[in-house]
Parts: sequence; structure tokens; C-alpha cells
Amino acid sequence: MEYVIGIIIGLVAGAGAAAAAVFFVMKGKVEAATKLSLGEADRLKEEAKKQAENILATARLEAKNEALKHREKIEQELDKDRKEVKELEKRIAKREESIEQKFEMLDRKADQLEKREQEVAKAQAHVEQLEQDHQVLVEEVRAKLSQVAEMSPEEARRELLERIDAQIVTEKADRIKKMIETVEETVDEKAKWTISQAICRLASEHTGETTTSTVEIPSDEVKGRIIGREGRNIRHFERVTGVDVIVDDTPGLVVVSCFDSVRREIARRTLEKLIQDGRIHPARIEEIHELCTKEVDKEVIEAGKQIQFDADVHNIHPKAQRLLGRLKFRSSYGQNNYKHSVEVAHIMGMMASELGLDPKLARRCGLMHDIGKAIDHEKEGGHPLVGKEFLISIGERPEVIESAGGHHDQPMHHKYPYVSLAAAADAISASRPGARRESMERYVQRLTALEAVAKSFEGVSEAFAMQAGRELRVLVNSKKVSDDEALLICRQMAEKIEDELTYPGEIRVTLMRETRVTEYAR
Repeated sequence: MEYVIGIIIGLVAGAGAAAAAVFFVMKGKVEAATKLSLGEADRLKEEAKKQAENILATARLEAKNEALKHREKIEQELDKDRKEVKELEKRIAKREESIEQKFEMLDRKADQLEKREQEVAKAQAHVEQLEQDHQVLVEEVRAKLSQVAEMSPEEARRELLERIDAQIVTEKADRIKKMIETVEETVDEKAKWTISQAICRLASEHTGETTTSTVEIPSDEVKGRIIGREGRNIRHFERVTGVDVIVDDTPGLVVVSCFDSVRREIARRTLEKLIQDGRIHPARIEEIHELCTKEVDKEVIEAGKQIQFDADVHNIHPKAQRLLGRLKFRSSYGQNNYKHSVEVAHIMGMMASELGLDPKLARRCGLMHDIGKAIDHEKEGGHPLVGKEFLISIGERPEVIESAGGHHDQPMHHKYPYVSLAAAADAISASRPGARRESMERYVQRLTALEAVAKSFEGVSEAFAMQAGRELRVLVNSKKVSDDEALLICRQMAEKIEDELTYPGEIRVTLMRETRVTEYAR
């Protein structure tokens, strides 16, 4: 419609323009004609009229052409609109069909649901009726059973549960007995496993104790000075002393680690003097290290001489004397090896005197039985083997050599009685109270925790930790705990101790159940 209006406006505008052109041409002609003759004026008038008609015809033709162009354009757009309308009509028709199909499907599903609801309602009513019938039958059966058994349902239920519990306890006890028999058949494998676990449990503590020393520092600022710029000081210190220095977040401490106890002691003293001096740089480190090395060497020599008088053993080879002096800086589980060796020497001397053996030779064997610990970090093998090889190299007596190499073996494997005395004296010195120290507070806490675990079980009347916590004896009430239940409680108690407590070696749990009758004669 807008295009039609535009065409009309164009035609009117074109006609107006043509008329205006004719008007101005005629006006010009007329003005010119007034100046010319009358005949010339007619001629000009005719020419002007013809020109006006030509202009008007041309304008009409152009307007007509414009109108045709606009019409074609409008028809094209109308065709396009018609096609779009047809496409929309098709889509709407398809949607209407799909909607009608969905409505039909929903109607069918609604009918099916209604039928199912009716079926479910019927089934539910049937089930309710069956439950009512079942309840009536159960009540009748209970009444008949109560009459026959002469007991109430609660009493029958209680008796049944007690029988089931007793049967389960018996079955558990039988299974545990079978498992114990199976374990006894594979006792060697179990023993190897236990030893490996004990090694894993004690290895870290033993390694930390025998390879590390701690140095106290006044403040954390000193740690930065020990490390130095870009680690210069600590690297030079480790290279000179041959130890590892561990500087971590632990406040007030620096750890020195090394398997060589003498070298570790020299490094510890060097670090302490450097901290006291305050000047920590490579040149000063070398100077203090050299000074501490001389001090420790002097102490080693003096300790090697002194140990002869302490143990009353003389004529010791100079190399052996020096190694014995090195034991002053070695400890095992908190016990100093220097003092331990002297103590073993005296114990062996006393036992040898009682047995009619040579006490001097016995003291010599006891003094040197752990000499391998002074050099076991330098050679492969345990300290008995290393010590035995060293004593052979210096030509020591066979009794002393065998005592050093076999004091941890079975006594029956050796021909010299001094070997057995060395093993016994070594065990006595290591296990006596206070030798390998444990604080009294920790000791009491460990025994209290052990007894508390035992008393946490129902039916336990008393619990006693014995043999320094290596055995736990438990008394249970015989009226509350049967023999089968006692077996289960003992097993569960051992498992709970394994899960909750930390202890060296193993703990033997002995559970006792007995009936005691007491009467008074008045």
C-alpha cells in the first residue's frame, strides 16, 4: 500500500513538474513574443506548445516507468510474503497435528493409570485382608504354643536368644581354636614375621639415637647465620666435618647426623663453639674444627687409657685402646657403650670367680665384647663380626675373639665358657633397671594404659601389668564369663592392645577364670 501511494505521489509530482516547465517556457516565450512580430509570436507559441507537450509526454512516460518498477518490486515482496505465510501455515499445521497426537497419548495414559489405580486399590484391600487373617492365625498359634510350652511369648523369645548367643559363642571359640592350631603349624613363618615387624618398629628409633646429635641455639636468627648466604656456610661445614646438618622448623634446635660417633661429636662441638663465638664463615669453621678435632682425639686417647684402670685390664694393644676410647661417644638405647663395656667386664669377672675360671681373662673378654661398635659404620656386617675380625688382626687371645664374635649367639654353639659369660653379662648390663633408661612417668603411663585396656572389657574384675609391662594378667568373673567367652575376650584384648598401644617387643596376655568359694567358721 505504501508503494502505491508513492507511485501516485510520483505521478502527481511529475505532472506538476511538467506543468511548471510548460508554464515557465510559455511565459518566456510570451515575454519574447512581445518583442517580436505577431507572426513570429504565433510560430514561437506553437513551438513552445509542442515542446511543452513533449516534456509532458516524457514526464508521463518516466512516471509510468517508475510506477511499473515500483509495482514489480511490490509484487516480488508480496510473493515472498505469501511464501513465508505458506511455510508458517505448514509449520502450524504440523504442530497442531503433533499436539493432537500428544493429547491422544495423554488420554490413553490417563486411562491406563486409572485402571492401574483401581487394580492397586483392589490388591491393597486384598493384602490388608490377608494381613488381618495372618494376624488372627498368629495370635491363635501363639496362644496354643503358650499353652503347650507353659511360658509367655517374652519368655520364649528370651530363651531362644540365649540359646542362639550360647551357640554363637561356642562356634566362635571353635573357630579361634582352629585358627590357633593353624598358626601353630606355621609358627616359623609367624616368628619371622614378628621379628621383621619388631625390626621395623625399633629401627627408626635406634637409628635416630645412634646417628644424630642435637645442638641448642639461642634464637632462630642463628639458623640463618649457620646456613649463610646461598648456603655457603652450611655446605662448607658439612664438607669439612663430614656430617649432615639438618636445619628445619624445630625451634631452638639444629640436628647433626652421622654414623661415625666421633666425627659427629667433633661436628657438634664445632657448631656449639661457632655459635658461642658468633663468627660463622668458612675460615673460622676450619679453624674451630681443627681445634675440636684435637680436643676429641685427646679425650679418646685418655679414655682408652682410663678404661684399662676402670676395668682392671692391662696390656691392651694401642689400636684396641683407641677404639675402646671411641666408645665414650657411642650410645645404644640410652646406655653409654664405654660404661657398658666396663660394667660387663666386672660382671664377667665376678661370674668367672664363682665358676672357678680366670677372672682377669673374663674381664678382658667383657671389656672388648663390643669393640666392633667403634668401627661398625666403616665395615659391612654387625658389630660382633666386625669386632671379631679386628681382634684377629691384632692377634688377641681366642677366648676374647670368640666372646666378641659370639656374645649374641646361642651359648651351645661355642667351646669357650667365656662366650656364654659374655652373653649373660651383656644381657644383665643392658636389662638392669636404669641401664637403658625410660622416664618413670612414661613407664607408669604405659603400665596404666595397659591395665586400662584390660579393664575396659565386660566381666573383667582385676588386671595386673607384670614384668615391666611385658605380661598382662587378667582375672574375670566366672559367673559372668564362660570358658568360651574367656577365649574370645583374651583374643580381643590382645588385638586392642596392638591397635591402641605402643610398646617394645611383645606383651603376653594371660586371662584366668576360676570359681572361688569362701566360707567362714565361727
